Amino acid sequence: MERFLINRTIVILAAVVLLLPAGLSASEPVTFDGYYKSFFVAYDLPDYMTNSGLMEEPQMGAVSNRLRLHSRWRISSRVSFDADYNIAPRVQDRALNESSLFLSVIDPLTYRVTDFEPRLFPEKGEEVGSFAVFHNLDRAFVSVDAGSFDLYVGRQPIAWGSARAVNPTDVIAPFTYYELDTEDRVGIDAVRARVPLGFMGEIDAGYIFGDDFKFERSAFFLRGKFYAARNDISLMAVGFRENLLLGFDLARSIGGAGFWTEAGYVIADALDSDDNPDGDDYFRATVGMDYNFAGDIYGFVEYHYNSAGKNDAAEYLANASHTAFTDGAAYLLGKHYLIPGVTRQLTPLISGGAEMMINLGDPSALLAASLEYNIAENIYLEAGGFIGIGSRPSLDFSQSIIGQPVLDSEFGSYADTYYSSFRVYF
Repeated sequence: MERFLINRTIVILAAVVLLLPAGLSASEPVTFDGYYKSFFVAYDLPDYMTNSGLMEEPQMGAVSNRLRLHSRWRISSRVSFDADYNIAPRVQDRALNESSLFLSVIDPLTYRVTDFEPRLFPEKGEEVGSFAVFHNLDRAFVSVDAGSFDLYVGRQPIAWGSARAVNPTDVIAPFTYYELDTEDRVGIDAVRARVPLGFMGEIDAGYIFGDDFKFERSAFFLRGKFYAARNDISLMAVGFRENLLLGFDLARSIGGAGFWTEAGYVIADALDSDDNPDGDDYFRATVGMDYNFAGDIYGFVEYHYNSAGKNDAAEYLANASHTAFTDGAAYLLGKHYLIPGVTRQLTPLISGGAEMMINLGDPSALLAASLEYNIAENIYLEAGGFIGIGSRPSLDFSQSIIGQPVLDSEFGSYADTYYSSFRVYF
């Protein structure tokens, strides 16, 4: 009953926050903006998914729409309030409600004290068909300019790292490489203070609240950013779910090219009051460079190392209980990755790009390509896809009549994904 009342309170608060400024006079410093997005997604499943009974059809699809409304109310010259609310009707094959098409996924909503039921229709407890409506109060925070520091309280985005494809220090709510919509980071419940420190430097500290304020589900961080000898340097410590991350980030320019290195070492259960460490420590690091060629061509390359992963694909699933995957928001299952990418402005209104995440141990790769057309001001049309390249899993029938997948590569087990999107900003 208590959680029911809290959830209903959040819904009412979202409505009040978004509608209250409408009743203010035109002279009030209130702004509104947002966007509408529509995604059509088609999945081409590898044979093992249908032969094992995991999925019934070799092709599946989904149509997802999202309306995001943002309101900012400048209460005074030093205090403002931001709120974002999403509503997302979705039509998709029923099997997609119950199963993931990827080996490892990230739940971005784990760092919230409480939340309303994400599904508006059908209601909780009712069978989910091919149509459902979801919603999300993604921002609701107060910003205070205290002169010597800035304070943020409430549901807000928090992210770190200079790497392009994989951020080893971003363990709170990162995006996966195959996420289609990465424009807005998921909001999390936190108190954060940022203190300017000299030229381009700052101290950034905060506490991130997990489910019901439980310490073992929460996080805290202390990050210092400095500029020295033409280097942007960040040092950080993050306590998350009773683990401790010590992180380092450096970015600079070298001969016209950009260079970055980002690394994080996690001491598992370092903050566990039971003093029962399991020796699950791990280290992740990313090194990369980028360069603009001839003005309209941009290229980059990254190398990512993940000590929590495995070199043998047969060990991937058994290794999923590692702290990196259960608590640290890691989703790549191998150890060594190379990620090259290139984008080009084909015309003033059309741009295209292609990237590839290569697992050097399998070997396998995930190819990502897209083409975007700026139809008119604030209106965009995009098409693209993610194609898995590598050995497909085989099926083991020795233990049961239902074949169990035996992985031969990481990205060879992925379903191919093709999508188109239509975006309007207002």
